[in-house]
Parts: sequence; C-alpha cells; structure tokens
Amino acid sequence: MLPTQTAADTAITAPTGEPALPLELLELELSLDGFSGDETGFAEAVHTAAGQLGGDFLFDLPASGLAEDCRRIAALRVPQGEGGALAVVFALLDAEGTAIRVEAPDETTKDLKRFADAFVDVLQRI
Repeated sequence: MLPTQTAADTAITAPTGEPALPLELLELELSLDGFSGDETGFAEAVHTAAGQLGGDFLFDLPASGLAEDCRRIAALRVPQGEGGALAVVFALLDAEGTAIRVEAPDETTKDLKRFADAFVDVLQRI
C-alpha cells in the first residue's frame, strides 16, 4: 500500500526503501488489526477506531468495484501531521469480510474523496 501525494509528505521510509504508511494511518490500521467481526460490525469497528484517534467517521458504503478485493469502504477523517489537520482516509473491509485495511486516497478513489470532502462541507454548513 503506497501513500498518495497528499500523504507522502508525512510518510516514513520502510527498510525496503518503499514509502510506508504515514504514522496516523499506521495507528488507525493497528487499532483495526484485531477486527474479528463481519460486515455488520464493520462500521462500528471503524467508527470506534476513528474516535480513538480523535477523528471522524463520515460514512460507509458497498465497495461496488471502487477498490480491489474489498466488500465495503468507510470514509474517515483523521488528524495528520503536527497541526492535526483532519484528512480523509479510507478503511476497506476485505472481500472475505474478515480484515480491514486502511488506505490514503489515490487515483482510483479520488472521486470518492471528493464526495467525502463535499459531505464534510455540507455537514459544516448545517
């Protein structure tokens, strides 16, 4: 999993020389590592993990081909960097419904990220 350009500024370099997950995404992924639920417990697990990091759960929806090997996608905002500005990331429930991985937005999910940003904008206006 490679971070996108927006996450690359805070990325750590792994021993293999490839960029690793930014610290915030790594924390989120670690907090979801013990997921032993199923599709119905996905949203609750992701909501809890986001809250533990001081982030926000925005929504979850069926993957519908938006990402490889995944059944559901949840959009979250988590603090990133020194200033703690909230950035959109995705938690993805794998095709078997047994594990969750975390990804920064990339080329395949850029439209979903724009939707998440618009969703946040609407909520802030309300």
